[in-house]
Amino acid sequence: MARLWSVLNNVESYLCRVLLAGFVGLLFVQIVSREVFGHSFSWIEELSIYMFVWFVFFGASHAAKMGAHNRVTFQFNLLPAAWRRWIEAFADLFWLGFNLYFTWLAVDFVFNRMNKFWTSQTLGIQMKWIYLVLPLAFALMSLRILQVNWTRLVSGREVHDPDRIDPADLAHASNPAS
Repeated sequence: MARLWSVLNNVESYLCRVLLAGFVGLLFVQIVSREVFGHSFSWIEELSIYMFVWFVFFGASHAAKMGAHNRVTFQFNLLPAAWRRWIEAFADLFWLGFNLYFTWLAVDFVFNRMNKFWTSQTLGIQMKWIYLVLPLAFALMSLRILQVNWTRLVSGREVHDPDRIDPADLAHASNPAS
């Protein structure tokens, strides 16, 4: 059961890895085919674009899980840490509201408003399968926003942003003599 939770907790990471390897591999095949054999596959470029779009949206959800989305936070460094957590959580409520509204709009678009005869140019698959990434990724991102805020506010643990820069480290790096 723990293995299942681990997979579900890292689903975006696994999807992004597969999608990245897939579209890079396809593009490599396309380049070799075009340059070496003088022949190209029309469907590879279209599939690679769709895979890249899915990669971007699931990557955004993965960034939300890591608390790594871009946000302006320098003004919060003057506040106590507890205040900073609650102010960021308040800002995340707006983000969550946007994501939930966008998820609702995307579900309505994909399942109710999209023409079922609208197909991709070379692959010939229904475009609703391509656009399905919108409600999936934004719903998953919403869950990740809730998960990060639960971890920070209820569990009391900090979610590690791999790109976070501590101003104290910068001051020490610029003045190594101290």
